[in-house]
Amino acid sequence: MKLPAELLAILKVVRRVGRPRLVGGGVRDWLLGLEPHDFDIEVAGVGFEELRRTLAPLGGTDIVGRSFGVIKLRTKNGEFDFSLPRRESKTGAGHRGFAIEPEPNLSDAEAAARRDFTINAIAYDPFADAIIDPHHGREDLQRRLLRHTSAAFTEDPLRVLRAFQLAARFDLTLAPETVALCRSIVDSHRELPVERIWGEWQKWSCQSVRPSRGLAVLEATGWLQHYPELAALRGTPQEPEWHPEGDVFDHTACCLDALVRLPAWAGADDASRTRLILAVLAHDFGKPSTTEHAIKHGRLRWISPGHEAAGGPLAMAFLRRIGAPLGFDETVPPLVMNHLAHHHGQTAFTATGVRRLARRLAPATIDDLVTVMRADHDGRPPLQSSATLQRIDELQAMAQELALQASAPQPLLLGRHLLALGLKPGPEFKPLLQAAFEAQLDGAFANETDGLAWLHNRLHQPPNSP
Repeated sequence: MKLPAELLAILKVVRRVGRPRLVGGGVRDWLLGLEPHDFDIEVAGVGFEELRRTLAPLGGTDIVGRSFGVIKLRTKNGEFDFSLPRRESKTGAGHRGFAIEPEPNLSDAEAAARRDFTINAIAYDPFADAIIDPHHGREDLQRRLLRHTSAAFTEDPLRVLRAFQLAARFDLTLAPETVALCRSIVDSHRELPVERIWGEWQKWSCQSVRPSRGLAVLEATGWLQHYPELAALRGTPQEPEWHPEGDVFDHTACCLDALVRLPAWAGADDASRTRLILAVLAHDFGKPSTTEHAIKHGRLRWISPGHEAAGGPLAMAFLRRIGAPLGFDETVPPLVMNHLAHHHGQTAFTATGVRRLARRLAPATIDDLVTVMRADHDGRPPLQSSATLQRIDELQAMAQELALQASAPQPLLLGRHLLALGLKPGPEFKPLLQAAFEAQLDGAFANETDGLAWLHNRLHQPPNSP
């Protein structure tokens, strides 16, 4: 395992007082062929205070929790977490109901036993260049299997949601015996604070390589019931001619996996990825309440009229349920409610229509919407529609032509323009500015000069003019 030179030098110092091991996600990522970004070091054979004194000259130190035996070392090039081996015993409800006791003399196997999954219970000795794997986590990695380390797994309900996001991030399948343990604690979801729930959903939302694996974990373990907007998708039928992949839950899973294969996803930052994946996850939340068997195109079909509008409030409720930051309330529902904009109408997109669409989406963007549309299209394997893809391309091209692909139109005429004309602030300001913006969206003017001309004409119209 190739370590940063700075960290290796620090470990050589720590080795004088204890037995350092690389542990946790960094070792797992290395074994998966990924570049480790987080380095956690567990040091046996030394007391907490001696470890702290040893680290103090090497950088800034913060005690994350003396009871946990964790010291964060900050250097000019990064941060490293140092901890002592410890035992944990359950003392109360929830993920915080533990008594934690550092024990410097625990063996490698005993220290690893407290970890959640075998793939996270692998240690690495940097001086012997040796992998220490008492729970066979490396074998599970090769089998793409996510398996609990011990029966103590059930003591922390947050571990089920960790399984949800780890399965999606590393394309893993949950072991049957671990599924059974998760099902046995399905009622303990209520013990979790919403901020911890969001922590796991956030990792799923911006780090997944196969998001559907996470949904499969929620369904297999029975934890899907805690997210009723999502659970309602299972069993909601779709017209097989248009959706051969299955019901709405299956379609959503396919769309999510399609999303993470798109170039727009690969190049996005974490906030953008989260916005996009939550919009794709929620895009058909309105179908369970709107789906019916009715005549369309001359035959009886499953249809879901109005499901886009119905999905907006449900998306909002879901965001609150998982504890998403409030900013996503402004971006995700508009994407859900407009995800079929390319299917409405048979004529070409107009500048007015695209301007108004960009305005409805704000602060989400047409670029965001196009990505959601492409994921929705690709989520019907093996179907491909050249007509749909052409409509999406036309929308994107029109938005680029209007310079609206990444932002909504902003009013050209403001209160200062009215003041400059000698108007005094009053109740007539707001409707006049609203009328000006509506005219701008309709294409009556496209710059400030033309806008002022429009305003002049508007102010000098006869009282009863339209």
